[in-house]
Amino acid sequence: MQALRSLLFAAVAGFAIAPSVASAAPSGIPTDGSVADTAEKVVDSVVTIATSATMKLSPEQQFFMQQMGGDDSALTQQAQGSGVIVTASGRVLTNAHVVADAEDIKVTLPGGTEVNAKVVGKDVHADLAVLQLQGKLPPLKPITFGDSSAMRLGDIVLAVGNGLGVGKSVSMGIISAKGLANLGIEEYEDFIQTDATINPGNSGGALVNLKGELIGINTAIASKSGGSQGIGFAIPTNMARPIMEALIKDGKFSRGYLGVNIGTVTPAMLKEVKLGASEGVVVGGIQPGGPAANTGLRMGDVVVGIAGKAVKTDQELRTAIAASKPGTAIDLDVVHQDGKKQTVKVKLGELPEETRTVRQPQMQRRHR
Repeated sequence: MQALRSLLFAAVAGFAIAPSVASAAPSGIPTDGSVADTAEKVVDSVVTIATSATMKLSPEQQFFMQQMGGDDSALTQQAQGSGVIVTASGRVLTNAHVVADAEDIKVTLPGGTEVNAKVVGKDVHADLAVLQLQGKLPPLKPITFGDSSAMRLGDIVLAVGNGLGVGKSVSMGIISAKGLANLGIEEYEDFIQTDATINPGNSGGALVNLKGELIGINTAIASKSGGSQGIGFAIPTNMARPIMEALIKDGKFSRGYLGVNIGTVTPAMLKEVKLGASEGVVVGGIQPGGPAANTGLRMGDVVVGIAGKAVKTDQELRTAIAASKPGTAIDLDVVHQDGKKQTVKVKLGELPEETRTVRQPQMQRRHR
């Protein structure tokens, strides 16, 4: 079993991506004005977010400031990002990291009006937050939500946000890949990849289709230089919308919790450990007293399905569990190490905040 634990750690900790990637650009850019029409339609649904927070200085930094005659008590950290208006009453959807640790949040609306905002709720696991604009508001233009699952590789998209702090701007690209996970950006990932230009300040902004529908929240880029290199990532709306609705209703998003350590079955693992299935998600450990304890699930089992739907990767299983509400009874299709099959019923608990995985970011977020 020690070999299994070691292999699982390697599988979970490794950086591996196997997305389907677009092999060619779309056949042609529309010439009937639809791009311009779309840009004009959505630009007034995107806002600029500015935050400030007191900087936390190390003892060495405090000493340096004192030697320089500075006032370390007045130091503040400022940052900018973007957000999307989702209700006429002033709810704004953005990234959680845009407003992380913010003591003051100001939002610049279309037309230049600046208003204060407060956080309604945050989900740090998926990097989403909802704000409520304060005070007397001018008429707002909520964005229309689209079906992100309907997007195809090569579809043209527009990214709207406050890139590089120059003010709201629009860039165009295509859907380069879908369903990206294991990037090490967030705990729960199902990213859309696009080559639409995304730069610092774009975090929390809109990724829209040519109907002007929101299909993603721009979140991060892969970059060696810190600027856009044509690989940007957005949280799809089909993932973001239920989280947003829960944050508006309850101030938080509760996720199901199974209480197991898991990893995707790999050829290397099969050479070292005898498993009952050559494909699926292997159980590397079960938390004592957790939801999966005393259910018939055992270390070395391979989970091949959940609720009758096949699962092949740990990310698929993790996402399915997290999308289920605490208290939900789920059926896991399991193959034991001796090859025997069993359906194991588990009543999910609620994911504790402290179970969030600490990751070294492989990608760069773009609001600072």
